[in-house]
Amino acid sequence: MAQLPPSKDSPIIIIGAGVFGLSTSIHLAQRGYTNITVFDSKPYDETLYSYFDSCDSASSDINKIIRSAYGSQTEYQDLSTEALSAWAAWNAELKAANDNNHDGDGIKGITPNSSLFIPNGYLNCSDSTTLPNFEIATIENMEKAGHHGSQLINNKQADIQLASQKGIEYALQPFSKKVLGVLDTTGGHVLADKACIFALHKAKKLGVRFILDPVLGKFTSFAYDSSSNSTTKTITGITTADEKHHPASLVVICCGGWTPSLLPSLDSLCETTAGSVFMLRIPESSPLRQRFHHSRFPSWSFNMREHGADGGLYGFPVDENGIFKIGYRGTKYINPQQQYDGQERSVPVTKWSGNLGETATPVMNQVPEQAHKVVTKFLDEYLPELGNAGIHISESRLCWYTDSFDNHYVIDYVPGYEGLVCATGGSGHAFKFLPNIGNWVVDVIEGVGLERPAIKAWRWRLLKDGDEPVNKLMEGSQGHRALVNTPMVSI
Repeated sequence: MAQLPPSKDSPIIIIGAGVFGLSTSIHLAQRGYTNITVFDSKPYDETLYSYFDSCDSASSDINKIIRSAYGSQTEYQDLSTEALSAWAAWNAELKAANDNNHDGDGIKGITPNSSLFIPNGYLNCSDSTTLPNFEIATIENMEKAGHHGSQLINNKQADIQLASQKGIEYALQPFSKKVLGVLDTTGGHVLADKACIFALHKAKKLGVRFILDPVLGKFTSFAYDSSSNSTTKTITGITTADEKHHPASLVVICCGGWTPSLLPSLDSLCETTAGSVFMLRIPESSPLRQRFHHSRFPSWSFNMREHGADGGLYGFPVDENGIFKIGYRGTKYINPQQQYDGQERSVPVTKWSGNLGETATPVMNQVPEQAHKVVTKFLDEYLPELGNAGIHISESRLCWYTDSFDNHYVIDYVPGYEGLVCATGGSGHAFKFLPNIGNWVVDVIEGVGLERPAIKAWRWRLLKDGDEPVNKLMEGSQGHRALVNTPMVSI
């Protein structure tokens, strides 16, 4: 039976101030809800979503890819089109705020004249001799949607000429060695930490309250209506680490990589997995700062499909601080730890959290050996000018995502509970929807448009017999992807 949404003035609690939490808070406020509080254990208003200042969520990053390329998954293609319009609006809103800021006191952490989204193209490429089916489907579906000439094959003469006319020919072959790929001219990258700062600022202006504190903002448990005799648990609020009860008519849990361990009913639907991220610092005096500037170099991915553990790379132009970032998702690592109910669940472990549990591998400045091998091989073959200039990997991190078994999000009321909504399962491709995904979460809360393909894909679900999952979950501490079984290297 469908649950009724809360009234506009009822207390609503959101757990987590990452992409899902920020976006949901903004769109709830824009829909007229007036009593919204977001809890998080990270003091993001002070640390400014910086990974270099103790922030270890997937949302806390310097950049994320923006793309419309989604193969046959047109529900995400359409969502991307919607997001691109929203990113343009946010860029304009930020510019207007900067232009009207005559006293020089702007948004903390965002420099004047900043843009959140930089549309410098996204190249999906490989070392194959033929285009994979994913790219072919993307081209066909973008054409069907009216986005003519937005997807350019980098060895097709007509597309090369079109790229030249658009002024983005640089993005077709950005490496020292030729690749085959498709340039998504609608794409680019977003400055992730700045985008979160802006979203936090925007939510506060709309009247959303934030409790961002390692004790006061740390969720510890749900509170229930003890008088109910129903088998369905009725949520009445949450308790935080200071043992304070916070009442709510609705709780939305969106804690990123921490969500599966906080909500055990996600077992076999979602699991926390780690991507491996590498950073090279290019000195300001180096001409490679210009070589890899976003006006000359796109965001990109390489061998993302059909290459297993030897593929799964993606990267970005150099950022304003000289950081050149490359990520690896060829193997999605896990950190299973035994929970209170005896079940193993993967939990994040980062340089900021230290060694979590007896079976975890300490990861202070360490990454999986396989990830390091694939990235260094790519750097040697495709970007040798970095090594020739004496620029090598200087830092690394594990970036913890929440994967669903089918790569679709999970946005729904949680079965067995009254007054609890879950928004998770970003599966490494949710950040691009920061400006608009919350609007869809609120639709789910209000029961609006539930038959749309995207929302149907996001419903609570089980893996059906005979179906082959995109991501194999819950392999446990004996699995080859568990950090305890993974050779690590120090950076």
